[in-house]
This record gives sequence, C-alpha cells and structure tokens, in this order.
Amino acid sequence: MAVAEELSFTRGARRAHVVQSAVSAAVTRLERELNAPLFERARRQVTLTDAGRALLPEARATLAAAQGARDAVAAVRGGLRGSVSLGIMLSNGPVDLATVLGGFHAAHPDVVVHARQAAAGTAAHLRDLRDGALDVALVAVSGPPPAGIVIRPLAAEYLVLLVAPDGPWAGRASVRLDEVAGEPFIESPPGWGNRTVADRAFAARGLQRTVRFEVTDYQTMVSMVRGGLGVAFLPASSARRFPEVAAVTVTGADLAWQVSVAVAQGRRLTAAAQALLADLVAVAPAAEASGAGAD
Repeated sequence: MAVAEELSFTRGARRAHVVQSAVSAAVTRLERELNAPLFERARRQVTLTDAGRALLPEARATLAAAQGARDAVAAVRGGLRGSVSLGIMLSNGPVDLATVLGGFHAAHPDVVVHARQAAAGTAAHLRDLRDGALDVALVAVSGPPPAGIVIRPLAAEYLVLLVAPDGPWAGRASVRLDEVAGEPFIESPPGWGNRTVADRAFAARGLQRTVRFEVTDYQTMVSMVRGGLGVAFLPASSARRFPEVAAVTVTGADLAWQVSVAVAQGRRLTAAAQALLADLVAVAPAAEASGAGAD
C-alpha cells in the first residue's frame, strides 16, 4: 500500500521503515501469489497496473480490519490506540476544529490523527473516502450526498463577496448577483465546496462570469482582491479575518455553504475513527447556532 500510494519503491520502503530490497521482494511474492503484475516498473517511474488499482482499496480494507482487531483488544484492556486519517478543509466555517482535536487528544493520547488538506478540495476528500485513503473528512457538499458517501451536516453559513476597499462596491451593504457578474473573479479551484456553491448560483440565474485567477489559499485571494485584480467569494466566518478588504452581502442568489462530516458508506470504522467522528458530530448544534443567519 505504501508503494502504491507513493508510486515509488524507495519512498514506500522509507515510509514502511523497511529496506527497499525487502519491499521489492515482498511485492514480487505478492504478484506471484496473485498471478498478476501490480506495478509497471520503469527506470524512473512506477505506476499501478489495472490489477494494482483493483487491489489497493482491498489492501486498505485488510489493514483497516487488522486495526479493528487490535482496537477490540485495546478496548478490553482500556483506552484507544491506533491512527485516524482525517480530511480537513482550508476553512471549516464555524466548526472549531482545533478545539475538537485538542479535546480528542486529551481523551485519547495514544491515537494519532493524521489531518490533511487536499489541493482538489472536497472532491478529493470524497474520492479518498471511497478509496479508503481517508477514514473521516470534513467536506462542503451542496445537495444530496454523493454516491457511496454518508454525510452529517455540522454547520451552515453564507458566502460573502470580498471587494477592494477603494472599489465601487465597498460602500454598499449588499449587491445583487447580476450586478457583479461582469466583474473578474478570483476563485478556488473546481472541486472546492465554495466554488461549487458559487458556480451553481450563477448557473441558476443563467449568468456567466469570468474566473480570472484560481488560488488555493485565502491570503493570496485577499491580497489579489485588495490589489484590485478582482472580487472573490469567501465563507462569512473566514471573511471576518481579513479587515483589509470589504465584505458585501450578495442578494438574489442561494449562496448557502454547508460544512459536513463524511464517511464512506458501508465501511467499518476503527474504534478510534468512530470516537473522532462522534466528537465532530457533537459540535454540530453549537456550530449551527453560531453560524446560522450570520450574514
């Protein structure tokens, strides 16, 4: 699994804390047992074969089952152990993730939480949940849950429009969506939840817009807005952290942005992952109360 995810025998061996020759020999034995090549080996590149791609999610499930067995024993002895892979977003809205993770670590000090963002945003988290690369993920999903995914809403708020402090929209409390459709936009890449909300809002009104820049961090986005390069949508709670630009409410559009916690449908979670999921779900009422109607 390490070699498949790293696409390198060297990096896979390092990650598994095993010498490369042992990893190569183990993969070769596995290929003989399955009677199928799992990797295409070139001098400078390693890629998965069709058989390798088919085996990867099963390998993850096998390791998860082994971890579940260890969890069962650990529960009898007292205390949770193991690790949890958690997908997080650049902005988690009103959800105070740091407090949740801090409380979880205090309650379960022997559990390691591997939290990571994805350049492709929510879309990548949903794919990794299905593939077993993530146990739990925070996502921004609009509409019904995607196939193979179970979601639990945690909080909701609205996207607001960031504009330059000396621009034509800065002095207004609100603008209509059709008024700003002609502005150049600075956006998150496709696949991010906030981008999906904005795209759907324009499509629902039959409006076209120009996305001039796509960036993956809010600070760069805000700097571009401040410099007059365009306008941008941001979750209201995140926008409050950037007083150097003006935040304007947009009317005439559904710009509701929802933060949810997601897991793969039908996949058994380890005891540690179940505990973290429960802690995230527990913040939902407070988060919804603090985020609803904020803008």
